Amino acid sequence: MSQSYLPTHEWARLDGSTVTIGLSAFAAGEVGEVIHVQLPDKGTTLSRSKPCAEIESVKSVNDYYSPVDGEVIEVNEAVKSNPELVNSDPAGKGWFVKVKPSSAKPLDGLMSDADYQKHITK
Repeated sequence: MSQSYLPTHEWARLDGSTVTIGLSAFAAGEVGEVIHVQLPDKGTTLSRSKPCAEIESVKSVNDYYSPVDGEVIEVNEAVKSNPELVNSDPAGKGWFVKVKPSSAKPLDGLMSDADYQKHITK
């Protein structure tokens, strides 16, 4: 399945009527060893380009942004207890939350994978 991206390195993947979001492998490598992840609670309303997660690494603490508008319907508890999943499998087991999008085309306006690859190699 293909992913779409914000320029700030968060990805979104449409899985049926749900959008799964997480942090790109590029950004996971840049932040270094992740030691803590703070995710929004189930039921939280997210807004595109607004903070939705906080990641603490051995280097820094950073906010990460929602690539879509919608309601959090599932939180990845495995990432909360094993934050290193963000580094080891960012597009797989290291996802952040699943969202019920509030628009019919939630990924419109995001960067394609090809455009994101160009963005990170500038």
